[in-house]
Amino acid sequence: MKKIVLGSFTLFVVYAVLIWLYLFQWSDTSIPDALKGTSVDPATFMNERELVLAQEYSQIKDFLFFLSVPYEWLGFVLVLVLGFSRKFSKWAKDITKMSALQTAIYVFWLSLLLQVFTFPLDWISYKLSMAYNITTQSFTSWMKDMTIDFWISLIMMCLIVFVLYTLINKSPKRWWLYAWLLSIPFTLFITFIQPVVIDPLYNDFYPLKDKQLEEKILHLADEASIPTDHVYEVNMSEKTNSMNAYVTGIGANSRIVLWDTTLNKLSDNEILFIMAHEMGHYVKKHIYVGIASALVLSLVGLWMTKKLSDMIMRKWGTNLKVKSFQDVSSLPLILLLLSILTFAVSPATNLLSRHHEVQSDTYALELTEDKEAAVKTFQALSRSGLSQVNPPFLVKVFRYSHPTILERIEFMEEHNKEE
Repeated sequence: MKKIVLGSFTLFVVYAVLIWLYLFQWSDTSIPDALKGTSVDPATFMNERELVLAQEYSQIKDFLFFLSVPYEWLGFVLVLVLGFSRKFSKWAKDITKMSALQTAIYVFWLSLLLQVFTFPLDWISYKLSMAYNITTQSFTSWMKDMTIDFWISLIMMCLIVFVLYTLINKSPKRWWLYAWLLSIPFTLFITFIQPVVIDPLYNDFYPLKDKQLEEKILHLADEASIPTDHVYEVNMSEKTNSMNAYVTGIGANSRIVLWDTTLNKLSDNEILFIMAHEMGHYVKKHIYVGIASALVLSLVGLWMTKKLSDMIMRKWGTNLKVKSFQDVSSLPLILLLLSILTFAVSPATNLLSRHHEVQSDTYALELTEDKEAAVKTFQALSRSGLSQVNPPFLVKVFRYSHPTILERIEFMEEHNKEE
């Protein structure tokens, strides 16, 4: 146990040092000389203070991201080798003989412990955003959102874990396949109800107040053959100064949503470009492609989790304080493996997402025929979020679901020349 704990901490510290060196010492985030003075150059749309803040904020934020992932893995390892998982399982069995309640009790204590373990990094990220004026949310409001997150995750986890271990006990060899089959309707159901059930728990959504702007947006939607009666606005200015817009939901619950910060900071033409971009996601059916690709990856991931967990249990089950994989105390091992696999495949999923974003940018430019609005929009997004125009390679690969600002603006300029 001591070797595992010491080894895990040593690896984490070495990894943290290497990531710090990469982000703060080894990475070149300057733009190519040929692009200096152009619309891509942040010096043309940011003042000196904003340039410094964007560099500082991006580096620290990226460092925290790359720390948070293995930090979560470390938490799963410690919960196993220190015997917490086994104790939680024993407590649950001592309290009740009902398997559903045993699962709920176990998941509650495991979730609470992991929440406490990860809270320091969450709090540091919150304070960082406050310090750089990205977040405007009060600590009370932030804690309220974290509490909502905790209980929503707990409810879903209780259901998922109960079904999962029922399958593991009934079919030790093929549980992963049955779990995947059940995940299909569950994923579709959650995606369908999210806009009308889950999202309103965090913010207030309402039809766009500016009716003239809504009319322009609906005219664009009509040109794109998108059946919609409303564009939704959400009051994010209470929590952030950054901007965003997105498409969410499927079927009758599909929604195009604008943050009110976007409405307050951009001109109508810039907002119309953003809306055309989001319509591009709808027209190109990116939500359905995303769901399909996620389901394919989850099938492979569950199969690999089965194979890896069998191997780990044979070799190190005793060290992990797990008597049997069929016992719910093995859950941190499953979560650890799924987290590692998800991180490993994130470059591929981000690459697909960036491809979708390029398609939507192209669609928006062709629909609005307003390159100037597109360029100004990307510049404003970079400025409001203090984003690096040309982030380090690993940051782009593991973090960016959108092309970089440099790539998006340069694409707009080149696409316009081609036309």
